Amino acid sequence: MALTSTHIFVNLHVKNVKKSMAFFTGLGFEFNMQFTDEEKAACLVIGENMFAMLLTEEYFTSFTKKEVVDTDKYAEQIIALSAESREKVNEIVNAAVSLGGKIYADPVDHGFMYQWGFQDLDGHIWEIAYMDMSSFEGQGQ
Repeated sequence: MALTSTHIFVNLHVKNVKKSMAFFTGLGFEFNMQFTDEEKAACLVIGENMFAMLLTEEYFTSFTKKEVVDTDKYAEQIIALSAESREKVNEIVNAAVSLGGKIYADPVDHGFMYQWGFQDLDGHIWEIAYMDMSSFEGQGQ
């Protein structure tokens, strides 16, 4: 039997929950206040049943015995999100930079897919991509 889940919660360590909330609010995201206390944890709503828990480093370490990764030196993961157009990809990444984020790579245009990304205030990598699904019509049938 295949494993399926109804929700996803990605946990990310942050230095300052309030600053992270301001950053992601500036990008147009909202927060589920039912799971947010603004001091040690905030529940970023990415999409329907998709969330990122922004946890202070101290609170984050209460869930693991491993060290928190230094995002200045190491990539812990790449969070990939879809956008509805190439223009929206550019808009999101440019907004992230204007809010204190950093570009981590040049935009890549594969023809059927366009992607670009940024690092948030805590160095986590967010890849924003537009994929032209019409390029795949009729394939795999």
